[in-house]
Amino acid sequence: MRLVLKKNKHILQKIEEISGENVFACYQCGMCTAGCPMVSEMDVLPNQVIRLLQLGAMEEVINTRTVWLCASCYTCGARCPKGVNLSRLMEAIRLMILREQNQDYVKIEKIVKESLPQIALISALRKFTS
Repeated sequence: MRLVLKKNKHILQKIEEISGENVFACYQCGMCTAGCPMVSEMDVLPNQVIRLLQLGAMEEVINTRTVWLCASCYTCGARCPKGVNLSRLMEAIRLMILREQNQDYVKIEKIVKESLPQIALISALRKFTS
């Protein structure tokens, strides 16, 4: 099977600028995936997200559930032998998606009704709003 990828280097540069991470430092050892607590729920493995970024396949990355399921626990960054912090990359990807769509996924009114710890509220707002 041959996969045809649409390359978009401009978005990759923007993601690297926002995250401060170099996606090409990753050599696909898979330590990030092995330590990720959310990997069983993801449709694309964390190391595969980096590989897609390296290939410039932004459409494939944007259409995955993985970027939204990342818990930003920084386990991947702690385990990476090259120091690539995938949580920062996921955050940058989410920001790029939200900026492109100019749409918030969370309505504040819905969150405030529920009794959540303040840190959960702040985390959700950071994660799902632009």
